[in-house]
Amino acid sequence: MASRKPKHPSEAALRDFALAYPETHEDFPWGERALKVKGKVFVFMHAGTGGLSITTKLPESGAAALTLPFASPTGYGLGKSGWVSARFAPDEDVPVELLCAWIAESYRAVAPKKLLALLPGVTERHGEAAPRRQRARKAAARGAAARGAAARKTAARKTAARKTAARKAPRS
Repeated sequence: MASRKPKHPSEAALRDFALAYPETHEDFPWGERALKVKGKVFVFMHAGTGGLSITTKLPESGAAALTLPFASPTGYGLGKSGWVSARFAPDEDVPVELLCAWIAESYRAVAPKKLLALLPGVTERHGEAAPRRQRARKAAARGAAARGAAARKTAARKTAARKTAARKAPRS
C-alpha cells in the first residue's frame, strides 16, 4: 500500500498508534487516510489546511464523546452506528491521549475475535460477553416464542377449516 507523510504532528502520532495494532494497514480512499484491520475500516483521518479530522467507531463511549465541543456524529448515516467524528482547527490543541483511547475502542469494535485475543487484557468485543446462563435464557425464550407462533398458526388453520366447513355444510 502507498504511504503518505502525515501533514499534522498529531496525525503522525495517531497513525503510529493505530498501525501498532495486529494486522492493521492504511489505505487512501477518497484522498483520506483510512486505517483498516482485515479490510474493515476502524479509523478515518484527514489533515490539511483546515486542520485535523478523525472518525472512529465508539460503541461504548460514543454518547459521552458527543458531549465534547469538537465531536459530532459522522455523516452519511454512520453516526447511527456509533461512528463519531472530531475536528480540530490548525491552531487548536489535539487531545492525542483521548483520541488514542478512541482508536483503541474502534479497533476492538471492528477487529475479528481472533485478533482481539492477541491483545493483552482483552477477552471479547463490546456487546459479546454475555454469560452462558444469559445466552441460554435468551435461546429458551426464542424457542418458546417459536412454539407459541406455531401454536397460533395451527389454531388459525383450525378456525379457518371450521369456517370453511360451516359454509359448505347444507342448511336445513
